[in-house]
Amino acid sequence: MPPSPRNHQSAGAMDELRALNARFIHNFVTNDVAAHDAILHPGFISIAPTGQRSDRATYLKRWATGFDPNVIVYWDARDELITVVGDVALVRSTNKHTRRRDGNEVTGMTMYTDTYLFEDGAWKCIQAQLTAVAPEHYPADDTIVSVYLSGKLQARAG
Repeated sequence: MPPSPRNHQSAGAMDELRALNARFIHNFVTNDVAAHDAILHPGFISIAPTGQRSDRATYLKRWATGFDPNVIVYWDARDELITVVGDVALVRSTNKHTRRRDGNEVTGMTMYTDTYLFEDGAWKCIQAQLTAVAPEHYPADDTIVSVYLSGKLQARAG
């Protein structure tokens, strides 16, 4: 296999992947299907915490209405960890969410691993996998990268 056209371990590659992660989250909170579709690999699949796999078309259909700011009143991204191995990047982070239903608020966290492939000069997400996080493993607030209240970006680190 010929060498990659750029050093994926470079600070520029890490900055690009951090920006893609922020864009991924923002696309979700704003239900922006077109912007999200642009960062997905043609062979993309998602894996839900239940183990259910969804193809790209099914995933994007859900994406259009997946975030309701009247239900998800708090959302943050935290504990971001990015690892690059050759032309593959693992972008891991945890989302804290507070959902309001029938006057009750429930808070939880979900960890995700988005797998990116560097192909044709760009990083594309080929798989997104979600895992529920038990309270004893919640990452601390000092690892917060961005915060959304009722669907509006409040703060972004860096």
